[in-house]
Amino acid sequence: MNSTWGKNIIYSLFGESHGKLIGITIHHLPAGIQLNFEAIQLELDRRRPGKDAFASLRNELDQFEIVSGYFDKKTTGAPLTAIIQNTSHRSSDYDKAKAHMRPSHADYAAYVKYRGNNDYRGGGHFSGRLTAPIVFAGAIAKQLLKKKNIEINAHIIQIGKIKSKRVHELNNKVILNFTGQTFPVADSQIKKQMQHEIEMAKQDHDSIGGAIEVISNNIPAGIGEPFFNSIESTIAHLFYSIPGVKAVSFGLGIEFANKRGSKVNDELQFINDKVITLSNNNGGITGGISNGMPITCQLYFKPTPSIMKSQRTIDIKENKNIVDVTKGRHDPCIVPRALPVAEAMMAIGLLDMYMDYEWSKRWCDND
Repeated sequence: MNSTWGKNIIYSLFGESHGKLIGITIHHLPAGIQLNFEAIQLELDRRRPGKDAFASLRNELDQFEIVSGYFDKKTTGAPLTAIIQNTSHRSSDYDKAKAHMRPSHADYAAYVKYRGNNDYRGGGHFSGRLTAPIVFAGAIAKQLLKKKNIEINAHIIQIGKIKSKRVHELNNKVILNFTGQTFPVADSQIKKQMQHEIEMAKQDHDSIGGAIEVISNNIPAGIGEPFFNSIESTIAHLFYSIPGVKAVSFGLGIEFANKRGSKVNDELQFINDKVITLSNNNGGITGGISNGMPITCQLYFKPTPSIMKSQRTIDIKENKNIVDVTKGRHDPCIVPRALPVAEAMMAIGLLDMYMDYEWSKRWCDND
């Protein structure tokens, strides 16, 4: 099982949903960096379950502990490992899951791949619980990017049939200064409608999907590589690693398909001696490389597959078809808690590519 990613900074994820703990090891983190622990905990608090009526009732505090690579209030250059204890799991809810494959979960695929040896409790290593250490790592990446004045924020653009405005629909004016609330959307009325959609799904013992948009500001032009290491391919790789993400788009996304070039081309201009585009339909990326405009991405999530309704499935031990109900404590909609996860993944990806960008500049005589 490979849960490692990265080139300049390498991230190794470990743990299971109902194990003693989960965590992450970060290799090649520069030495001498003083971390803001309060900011890291704030990111984890945004993601953690059990904090409101719209999330899972599993009440984890998600307090992190750094066990290596940090000394005298600074990173040491050695691998930095952080752990988060699991304190609120109820493994008995998953007694049947060893044989009863939950629809739309990883249960059956994992059973086949690991010959039934995988930890099935709460989804084991496939669980969204593993996004907590990713948020920890992303919080560090965001602090490093902040030193370069790069900021990353996400907002909800859709819950069920209720949609909010995407950036390009607002005349390409970038939404800034999100509050970090559960539903950071521009219109309070839309926020209430989204909350109602989730509440209705919850009351019906069902779940609902949705989408978020992630925006990165102040990215300089020239980051990324064409083809196999483009910004899109790198960031999409990380976004698709988030449980429940089923589609990713950049800028105008799928709407390019029904447009003419004359309507969506991002025209260039000099304004105050700076090159800008008069629109940002390409989402700040052309040729796989940043063009200096805000990078905008959209992530689309499927409804949480764990629902309290009878569904057809199989008993893998008895080799028979059955009807079953999934037990456990689950989010009726994972989108609100996914905001800091998406920001973390973008931060991790952009930091890695920014380090390539900084290294390449060292060889230029004029820099």
